[in-house]
Amino acid sequence: MSVLGTDLALEAAQMQTKTTRLTSRPGLEVRRRERGGYALTAMDLTDPHRAAELQRPVGKYITMELGPYLHRQRDFFARGAGCIARELAALLPEGEGPTLVVGLGNRSLTADAVGPLALPHILVTRHMLWAMPEEFAGFSSVAALATGVLGETGLESSELIAAAAEKLRPRCIIVLDALAAATREKLCAVLQLTDTGLTPGSGVGNHRKEVSRRTLGVPVLALGLPTVIRAEQLVGEETPAEGEPLFVTPRDIDQRVRELSRMMAYGIDLALQPHLTVEDITGLLG
Repeated sequence: MSVLGTDLALEAAQMQTKTTRLTSRPGLEVRRRERGGYALTAMDLTDPHRAAELQRPVGKYITMELGPYLHRQRDFFARGAGCIARELAALLPEGEGPTLVVGLGNRSLTADAVGPLALPHILVTRHMLWAMPEEFAGFSSVAALATGVLGETGLESSELIAAAAEKLRPRCIIVLDALAAATREKLCAVLQLTDTGLTPGSGVGNHRKEVSRRTLGVPVLALGLPTVIRAEQLVGEETPAEGEPLFVTPRDIDQRVRELSRMMAYGIDLALQPHLTVEDITGLLG
């Protein structure tokens, strides 16, 4: 079975096994847990043959269900950011270098603006550590980059990231991006964290160069939000109609992308600066 059309490893595994309740099997360990009221499904994909079946690289994949956010439960934002931070911190490699946070996507297209909208909420400290080392002692060094899109810059996102990484020599790169889902239930309803990097545009058939440790020589963590689904998947057609594919998003996509991009950014901030609180970050960001 083809699992193209989704960027979500959990969804790909569900489609391949034809079950929504995954269990561990050789080459694929599945664990479920809850953090701050948010349900998590962690998948460790270790076998290359199993990975080939799912059309995913070997690595760790964590799917965070956004129930508390969707139901506007008490403190959903702080609990969500804290959940992202704890899961992301567990994936961060050791090292003393800076962390490069990259926002992928098109700011002018709401469904693709997850990365650009998240970056203003990233606590960038690299320049402050240079300018005021005593005041920022204890902070991790963080730099941020918005790559734009090929049609505007003439440069592949991977080329810009590689150039920045060559200059910074970061301990790791964290990329934020919009993803494609294969089922409507996943749209703006889950987040995916992985240590395998990503291929921008793969879920919508617009494959760009892979952004991963293999291509950059630096550990790459990816945090993504599914915002679109192919129209033919939504209506259950087996083959797409002729012409350009159509994509569907939730009608409140503007609000969801804006809010969840901020939550994702705060999660990264808390993972990189664990001595801070949500309130501290808000104050420092101004």
